[in-house]
Amino acid sequence: MKTSAVSSLAISQALRYSTMRSQGDLVKALKELDTGKVADAGLALGARTAQTITFARDLERLSGIVDSNGLVSSRLSSTQAALGQIAGAAQTFLTALTASASGDGVSAVTKDSADTVLGTLNSILNTSLNGEYLFAGINTDVKPMDGFAAGSPAKTAFDAAFLTHFGFAQTAPAAANITSAQMDTFLTAAVEPQFLGSGWQANWSNATDQKIVSRIALNETTETSVSANSDGMRKLAMAAATISDLFSSNVGVAGKEAIIARAVELVGEAIGDIAVLQSQTGIVEKRVTDASDRIKMQADLFERAIIDMEGVDPYEAANRVEDLRSHLETSYALTARIQQLSLLRFMS
Repeated sequence: MKTSAVSSLAISQALRYSTMRSQGDLVKALKELDTGKVADAGLALGARTAQTITFARDLERLSGIVDSNGLVSSRLSSTQAALGQIAGAAQTFLTALTASASGDGVSAVTKDSADTVLGTLNSILNTSLNGEYLFAGINTDVKPMDGFAAGSPAKTAFDAAFLTHFGFAQTAPAAANITSAQMDTFLTAAVEPQFLGSGWQANWSNATDQKIVSRIALNETTETSVSANSDGMRKLAMAAATISDLFSSNVGVAGKEAIIARAVELVGEAIGDIAVLQSQTGIVEKRVTDASDRIKMQADLFERAIIDMEGVDPYEAANRVEDLRSHLETSYALTARIQQLSLLRFMS
């Protein structure tokens, strides 16, 4: 009968390898328990791995659009609030103008109302969100409005237009003799081009006519900003600027009556134009919300498909973790017992 040698070292090494293998399996099992997915999708799914990668890529793209739509919605909401403030200021201004047109207003009050509108318009159109100007078109890093302060390009151009047209400045005594017809001609020929023509972007606005276009769905884009170059902004600025400037000049009653009549017309049109902008912005807000809802539904389908392919049973994963931990504890105990075996201890 032949006997084979038994080595405590060989047994110890075998247990060591078994323990290392169990440790690796435990790491994978813990990962599956934590993520709810298989630790190695390629090993578990084989040829179907490419499908899960495609689903994951599409899911990431959809999630990116949803995040982008969140920023777009914030911009549109802020734009809507700003338009509401401008519309309110315009309505208040129109009330003051109507009172002046009926003979109940005071020039100083009307001028103060115009100054308030100019300040409000300049402040709101220069509103920024997350470091981007809302009304700058695609020039989101450039402040859109320069204002009508003394020395500004807009004020300088206005003064030059008055001097060129009449041959004297607004403060000259001769300004008191300007008739209603002459003032109306001046407003049409010299002032309108500065606001409703090329002079607006030359002297008033740094915004672009081109608006921000955002992708709100995989196959859908839309304009998601409002430009300071909109007609409503121009008309409101023209009405406020002419009254603010000329009601503090030597222009007589006849000239001021023509200015008020034109301002009432301009502000009324501006209010209508701004209401259209509010309506268009509201429609875009709804489109963005609906697009996000549709994308979230698509993303949910992709998530379910990925879970169906890569998901693990949490109860099974928890039991496997406990079994591996128990196995490791047994291996540690056996390894410790074997390491205590020695010939000297046996002989003693």
